[in-house]
Amino acid sequence: MLTIYQLMEYLKNTHHIDIDPKSQLQSLRNIGYYHGFKGYRFVREDANRIMFSSFDEVVALNDFDMRLKTILYPAVMFIENALKSYAIEALLNDCNSENFDDIYNKSLTAYKSHKSGSSAYKNAYIRRMNLKGRINSALVRDYSKRSVVAHFFNNDKSIPVWAIFETLTLGEFGMLYECANIKVKKYVSKIMSLPTNLDSDGMITRSLIYAIKDLRNAIAHNNVIFDTRFKTGNVDSRLSILLETEMSINNIDFKYMDAYITAITYFLSKMGAPEKLRKDFVEQYDSETEGLRKKLPVNICSKILGTQHKSNMKLLKDFIKK
Repeated sequence: MLTIYQLMEYLKNTHHIDIDPKSQLQSLRNIGYYHGFKGYRFVREDANRIMFSSFDEVVALNDFDMRLKTILYPAVMFIENALKSYAIEALLNDCNSENFDDIYNKSLTAYKSHKSGSSAYKNAYIRRMNLKGRINSALVRDYSKRSVVAHFFNNDKSIPVWAIFETLTLGEFGMLYECANIKVKKYVSKIMSLPTNLDSDGMITRSLIYAIKDLRNAIAHNNVIFDTRFKTGNVDSRLSILLETEMSINNIDFKYMDAYITAITYFLSKMGAPEKLRKDFVEQYDSETEGLRKKLPVNICSKILGTQHKSNMKLLKDFIKK
């Protein structure tokens, strides 16, 4: 294990990064070599290395990444809370009961939309069975931490759906939403006034949930997010098509953070978030990217932001004004 001083020499001699032992020692300590520098030395894949020339550039990228998390977290939480609220409303409307067993039997029945015995039917049915196990695990997990859930357990009462939703992670919520019947999904879509020609089955919301799930988890665990390496799978192309059609932005690519900013801005609009909130969200992101451009070479910024970044920002701002 190298000492902090040996690590500085290693950065200088092996990675050819100009670093001042006197003025930048504390910065390296704060960022960390293993958690920090090693996470910032590439874009998306380890093979796609960033050729830093100075430690100032490493610090600039770290600062950008940390500020991105600060900008994104409130917006992602706004969307998560709103979607859960819409889903609860849709489930109660469909089932006329807040009892989860009733909802499970009547409203979480997406498997019935498939031909009995088909692979799609079996997959949907298995997902539904797994969901119940995941929910039970979530309730046990949060029993000792959430007074609302504990109240129902301790008084031997059935737990209403709204209390269950408080225990669900975004991924677990996405699984529940996927199990909901088409009436529930279309109800949620209608609340947001999503275009029926692009969301006839209400599944765009599912695509959004899974898209922001990985981002939210990365922010919560303070993982690197600037290059969207947090993605655990491909984002549904239907979400990209919706955004491109509705916002007049071409070639939306979730390889870049711009796509997440675009999706969040669109759904904040559909959720009735104040224009100032949406405007500030985009302006803050744009300001941070412009600041990064001043501190990193053009070729590195292009790898991180993509070549359409400036036009994307203009179109996003135009969308907010509509």
